[in-house]
Amino acid sequence: MGPALRKQQQQQQAAEAVAPKQAYVTFLAGDGDYWKGVVGLAKGLRRVRAAYPLVVAVLPDVPEEHRRSLRDQGCVVREVQPVYPPQSQTQFAMAYYVINYSKLRIWEFVEYERMVYLDADMQVYENIDHLFDLDKGKFHAVMDCFCEKTWSHTPQYKIGYCQQSPDRVAWPEQELDLPPQPPPLYFNAGMFVHEPSLRTARALLDALAATPPTPFAEQDFLNLFFRDAYAPLPPTYNLVLAMLWRHPDKVALHEVKVVHYCAAGAKPWRYTGKEPNMEREDVRALVAKWWDIFDDESLDYDKQQGAAP
Repeated sequence: MGPALRKQQQQQQAAEAVAPKQAYVTFLAGDGDYWKGVVGLAKGLRRVRAAYPLVVAVLPDVPEEHRRSLRDQGCVVREVQPVYPPQSQTQFAMAYYVINYSKLRIWEFVEYERMVYLDADMQVYENIDHLFDLDKGKFHAVMDCFCEKTWSHTPQYKIGYCQQSPDRVAWPEQELDLPPQPPPLYFNAGMFVHEPSLRTARALLDALAATPPTPFAEQDFLNLFFRDAYAPLPPTYNLVLAMLWRHPDKVALHEVKVVHYCAAGAKPWRYTGKEPNMEREDVRALVAKWWDIFDDESLDYDKQQGAAP
């Protein structure tokens, strides 16, 4: 081995030794406008002085121009190959859900011991670095809501049951066409804490090959796979906007750390205010709050210092 190569290897080993073992991670596919959400998320994490980098798992169809915008904001861009579910006639709740199975690739990022996943349409308003200290071996995420029409195919929607307010409509004790017990706790997969592992990554892909797709795609699949490991987090770590009008008694906006702009018409970079519930004052305020961060040039990545001034 020549001196130059030896020095290069030593430099690489030194870099790996000081590289963070933890990171935030998100996912991006296609040539659409979701890259704006990732930029906003990167700036939001910088604003709250997050201690760890934002890794972006991108599919091959993400244009170089968009990748460059992410790198310019200090993101670590990692290309991954798509993951497809078995062929079926399943009608997904949203047509684009099928590509979200590719999120499973983040379990292959084994250079990190722990990661916090955040969808690109989320924003972090308070520091959440403490999530990396949660008990390992558990799948930490926030419970979802069953009240939206996208759940109309389920028995819980048909009887008005929701795990967010189980006492409002109790699960019938005896009903011939319903299971005897309510469904197990179900999380929203827009945010979760996980531990990368090649063994888990392989188990996920093997299980996917044998699991028929369901309407909520990878979210249903992850709920099934991690059912016994699921540990609920408070809704402050993933405020799905529909909670504002579906379960207002569960929301304290002044305590919310992470907002999930996933309701129809809620994407800040597409917001018109014309869709149902989008005219609400609290929604408008949260959209404006996202734009305040996105437009704040003081939060742009400083390539020399590695942080915003």
